[in-house]
Amino acid sequence: MRIISGDLKGKQFTPPAGYKARPTTDFAKEGLFNILANQYDFPEISLLDLFSGTGSISFEFASRGCKEITAVEMNPLHYSFIKSTISKLGLDGVQVLRNNVFDFLSICRKSYDIIFADPPYDIAGLENIPDKILSYPILKEDGLLIFEHPAAINFKSNPRFIKEKKYGNVHFSFFSNKIEDKKD
Repeated sequence: MRIISGDLKGKQFTPPAGYKARPTTDFAKEGLFNILANQYDFPEISLLDLFSGTGSISFEFASRGCKEITAVEMNPLHYSFIKSTISKLGLDGVQVLRNNVFDFLSICRKSYDIIFADPPYDIAGLENIPDKILSYPILKEDGLLIFEHPAAINFKSNPRFIKEKKYGNVHFSFFSNKIEDKKD
């Protein structure tokens, strides 16, 4: 795995054998960050990376200058890998927490500009996770929730849904805090 852009472009990191996380592909990350680069000044925003897995998304935001990043990962092996990679890359602005995402949501007292969530595709209730996340006051008023999911799930009828982008087998659905009146 590698960081695709920013100050750390080309830096590689390799999860240990037996790692169970499904990393976001470089192709999908490139597409996502092309969209975000036109909307955000990365050094000015805060990121919450839920179900962090390899930490890849957090590392991409940090490489682009984001100074306030919180990564939440429950798996002890994944947590340790992310923590050690943060140290190896010298990322001072990335904080990794070993916690169940849903427990974290109930105790989080901070709000973020962007929340990225990439849960395991086989997690129970996957289709309800965006609403669970948005039920907590952790996304800033004009913030953006980006949810990575398989093709089998469609969020177009969700009142907070903005758009979906597809990059190969990776699907990103974007949500806002505002409930939109959908007119057909």
